[in-house]
Amino acid sequence: MSRIGRKIISLPTGVIIDVKSDAVVVRGPKGELQATILPHIQVSVTEGLLSVTRDSEDKQIKAFHGLIRSLLNNHIVGVTQGYKKTLKLVGTGFRATAKGAAISLAVGFSHPVVVEPAAGVKITLEGTDTIHIEGIDKQAVGQMAANIRDIKPPEPYKGKGIRYENEVVRRKQGKAAA
Repeated sequence: MSRIGRKIISLPTGVIIDVKSDAVVVRGPKGELQATILPHIQVSVTEGLLSVTRDSEDKQIKAFHGLIRSLLNNHIVGVTQGYKKTLKLVGTGFRATAKGAAISLAVGFSHPVVVEPAAGVKITLEGTDTIHIEGIDKQAVGQMAANIRDIKPPEPYKGKGIRYENEVVRRKQGKAAA
């Protein structure tokens, strides 16, 4: 059996799981998320415990077994605690300003770059160089953070760019003096 797939998830208080034939709906204090269930995978809820099982030993079904369990666990964490990513703008003159729900980034281009938040994702600013991305869907929060970082990834010589909060940028030496 899949090591991840066979782990049983204990449901925190306030989380309601609705198991349908092809999907699982997870409701909690922060919102509602839905995960699609693939054929040969069964989800059952008994006495506050959620278990995922499979009825096939096919290699692909084994992989989906662990995947579905991980997605359901991420949904449960999302509707109870939520997810948050933090980005830092590093560089002279690099700054972010709020424009309603969107943010405008000045990161060394000739024009400001406006970033609209995805559905279910909230972008907030702390000062002019820190961006917080929050939401209940782990995938959406991570993708939004990656999209913002891709606007100006950190470069290896001076370290300028947009980076994750705890990201370590490996620096290169540059040209040696003659």
